[in-house]
Amino acid sequence: MTPSTKRAVDAVLLPGFVGTTLPGWVADRLRGGLAGVCLYGENVVSAAQLAALVAEIRAVKPDALVAIDEEGGDVTRVHYLDGSPYPGAALLGRLDDVGLTAAVGAAVAGELRGIGVDLNLAPVADVNSDPRNPVIGVRSFGADPALAARHVAAFTTAHEHAGVATSVKHFPGHGDTAADSHLALPVVDVGLDVLRARDLPPFRAAIDAGARTVMTSHILLPQIDPSGPATFSSRILGDLLRRELGFEGVIISDALDMAGAAEFPSPDGATGIPAAAARALAAGCDLLCLGTGGSPAQLDAIAEAVADVDPARLADASSRVASLVASLRSAPVDVEALDLDAARLVAGFAVAEGATPAPDATLVAVETTANIAVGVAPWGPAAAGADVRTIRAGEPLPADLAPEATVILVAKDVHRHPEVAALADVVRATRPGSLVIDMGWPSGPVDVATYGGSRGVGAALLHWLRTGGWRG
Repeated sequence: MTPSTKRAVDAVLLPGFVGTTLPGWVADRLRGGLAGVCLYGENVVSAAQLAALVAEIRAVKPDALVAIDEEGGDVTRVHYLDGSPYPGAALLGRLDDVGLTAAVGAAVAGELRGIGVDLNLAPVADVNSDPRNPVIGVRSFGADPALAARHVAAFTTAHEHAGVATSVKHFPGHGDTAADSHLALPVVDVGLDVLRARDLPPFRAAIDAGARTVMTSHILLPQIDPSGPATFSSRILGDLLRRELGFEGVIISDALDMAGAAEFPSPDGATGIPAAAARALAAGCDLLCLGTGGSPAQLDAIAEAVADVDPARLADASSRVASLVASLRSAPVDVEALDLDAARLVAGFAVAEGATPAPDATLVAVETTANIAVGVAPWGPAAAGADVRTIRAGEPLPADLAPEATVILVAKDVHRHPEVAALADVVRATRPGSLVIDMGWPSGPVDVATYGGSRGVGAALLHWLRTGGWRG
């Protein structure tokens, strides 16, 4: 492998790395032409540290792409240690105030711009048509394509205007899935007619609104291309995204360390990130997001795997990435401070008739296995400063609670977790006046559904509880 080959391939790579300061190997690759880096929760301990890390990157390569997942809600990296102050997409969709969605989009971009991040892997344009969806859920603006489209457009327009590029995801739509592509390859067995009517409108709206990048999904659509996931499909990325939707910007792969990509075998049986990178590039991806834990050896292996990709395809990808980088050097745009009124957010909650918090109820939160995209960022009332008793899914209520004590049980996606649903049934049946609150995407009966679990939504929930008479 020649130095020129390594440099050419590095120009389309976006690796992650371990640590909260810039590793020497990343600095060396940036000097050698690496496109940039993607930052994750594990790279963040504070906003000041994150800004210092980005400054380190910029000192080495001023025009490096610095990408991050900051969706404004449950998925946060900037606020990974304290929880996001913003309502997420699902609650914004419930409120259906595009002005508020735009304000959140601008505020998120303004915060990123202040830190030095110039590419946000957001917003989510997936239409959450399957309430069992384990990875999208409250990250989606809703189950209605038209509603999702207008909010994706509002977020994108405001965010791009504030000077940070968006990456609308996960093309061509990850909403109709009951599997998590971090762990497996989801299958969406629908034809183009369904896709065009249900899943594509938000992507079309985002493109029209000026989204500079689109992120792929590791999902299989056998009626459109049975050969592999969308990330590896020239039919989906070329015929559908480029030609039918007319997108001319940068196509970014979803993280290639996810099982939906890395574990899908090439025709020769090869698996792993290097093989996935070669297939994604050949299919039409321009910028390859590699996931966490990168290394020089990983990047070298990718360069070897990409050796058989048409040089013209690599050159086209590099040119598109270079154009993206050039577009990011615009002057800063002032963003107005966002004042989020708790009562305004409460208006988007779904509250069952007669649901009233008991004054002396004990607040109990149930922790379930973390959604990989969300990670372990603080959530709910605890993130907002409330005194909360916490149990793990499958555990009973705290033993020191009196048998007659009233409980406010708070969890995410109650009915996707049978042990949590069972506990909710017991609480309702044996503790009169107790409430069950779902801070995820509800798919069964609950007393209150908040459609999000961020710190900001947790504060709104506390407002609802206290105005209802709870003294906790």
